[in-house]
Amino acid sequence: MKNTAKKWYDYLWVVSLTYLILGFFNILFAWLGLLCFFIPLIISITKGSKAYCNKYCGRGQLFALAGGRFGLSRRKDIPKWMKSSGFRYGFLLFFFAMFFLMLWNTWLVFAGAKDLRTVVTLLWTLKLPWHWAYHGTLFSDGVAQFAFGFYSVMLTSTVLGFVTMLLFKPRSWCVYCPMGTMTQLICRARNAASAPKSL
Repeated sequence: MKNTAKKWYDYLWVVSLTYLILGFFNILFAWLGLLCFFIPLIISITKGSKAYCNKYCGRGQLFALAGGRFGLSRRKDIPKWMKSSGFRYGFLLFFFAMFFLMLWNTWLVFAGAKDLRTVVTLLWTLKLPWHWAYHGTLFSDGVAQFAFGFYSVMLTSTVLGFVTMLLFKPRSWCVYCPMGTMTQLICRARNAASAPKSL
């Protein structure tokens, strides 16, 4: 008989939801999102597995909960072109381009060449005022600029995930998630390097 008892990691959707809420009230909490960036990389590099995606991704759990238990998903198959390696790798490159642009803007604020912009950019185009979430810091404005930029990335990916959850199956975002694509590439490279060589 299959054990259906809940594990501690089955409730990590609470962490993802809490992160989004905290960033609404204080943007500096956005720095915590780096955990969602480094933990999957560490697991894939050291273990050669996608355990983070399969077990520990609170965002994926959030989509599964909203689309599954609450029935917000149409439960349709995601289009084949969204599953294709061309789309997934292309989206990964685009996402990284936007990420490095965010880092560049952060550097400009650190260097004093640009003023802090208290906005969150949704879907890379819509600039939403978010000034209420910044209450000052002892550090450089660049620290806050990074927080605004990183929260923009996290909010954008969450919105995209919810849209695909509504249109298709609950965890359709996981098919083309940039982090999932990147960790998959790392796992393939690691496992290929550790595979025994045939004579």
